[in-house]
Amino acid sequence: MNAFSERISSLQPGAIREILKFTADPSVISFAAGNPAPEAFPVETVAKITADIMKNEPVSALQYAVSEGYAPLRDWLKADLGKKGVFNAEDDDIIITAGAQQVTEIVTKLMCNEGETIICETPTFIGSLNAFRSYNAKLVGVPSDDDGINADKLEIALMDNPKTAFIYLIPNFQNPTGKTMSRERRRVVLRLAEKYNVLILEDNPYGDLRFTGIDIPSIKEFDKNRHVVYAGSFSKTLAPGLRVGFMCGAQNIVQKAVACVQVSTVHTSILPQMLTYKFVTEYNFDAHLERLQQIYKEKCKLMLDGLKFGMPLSVEFTEPEGGLFIWGTLPFGDMRYFCGKAAENKVAVVPGNAFLVNEKEESLSFRLNFSTPTNEQIERGVEILARVAKTIYR
Repeated sequence: MNAFSERISSLQPGAIREILKFTADPSVISFAAGNPAPEAFPVETVAKITADIMKNEPVSALQYAVSEGYAPLRDWLKADLGKKGVFNAEDDDIIITAGAQQVTEIVTKLMCNEGETIICETPTFIGSLNAFRSYNAKLVGVPSDDDGINADKLEIALMDNPKTAFIYLIPNFQNPTGKTMSRERRRVVLRLAEKYNVLILEDNPYGDLRFTGIDIPSIKEFDKNRHVVYAGSFSKTLAPGLRVGFMCGAQNIVQKAVACVQVSTVHTSILPQMLTYKFVTEYNFDAHLERLQQIYKEKCKLMLDGLKFGMPLSVEFTEPEGGLFIWGTLPFGDMRYFCGKAAENKVAVVPGNAFLVNEKEESLSFRLNFSTPTNEQIERGVEILARVAKTIYR
């Protein structure tokens, strides 16, 4: 008899993973993934660095390491984030994690008792929602506008939920909408967190992928009272398979995070950490980021141009300034029917309800990813989507 714990028994595979099973068919054009562009991977450089490590530092790469992470990489992050105003040497510390997803899971484990509330934008990243659900958190979604999470409704949620563990936000090129929170909204949200003495988990995996517009300071940069934990990652800027992310936050929170890592993974795999450190210090990381930004700028423009030209005017799309995603919204009708008809025609998109706190809610939106498909697939896939949409909308 296999009796699962109450905490896990209701957890189901993510909707996106189920869609990806369908996209295993090579004839399917997938706009459903969230992967970096394959051409963005610095394959030759990674191979060279790996060979160098295994030749000169094999024992360090293959032996156990400290749970906090590879010290040279942590020191580099402290200096880099310090220049950006994210890391405060007097109050903060950093731990290396297995991607930003582990930061989300750790912060939930640290800060949220069963039944307590986590407030997040709706829609938001499905991987984080599932992490919250795995700890039996009460999820409260607050809608967003073009400037980010609605501040008035956020305050109402905070007043209605005095046992709020933290607020979860993706301010830059949000997954799934691609929107960016304005500077002033970030300040307002932080003031509300301070007023109600609630932590903010600021998830920023896409921040270095801005390809147009002006950089906006992170919420953590405005934080003077240790109300923000910052999650970062090299998954979108180097390679997701390396599983190198990091948490930056108050020293007491990071110390507890170290204890969590010690009882789960012991430490993040050390070879990828060493590789990442050598990449950012021995090669031109800024030039690498500029190359990525150009790749995604071109892919995003290609998809948006096709959507604007081919889709009915009544179907709306966000115009992201960075990141990997475009958010489409239908004027009326059945979004699942539209997504189903797209799938029948061999194009996969993600239904918007997958990103809602309550997946059973109705949604008129869907997510498109422009980073993973080739340019040819983008052009062909958008043509197919437009043809499907024109059979339903004018």
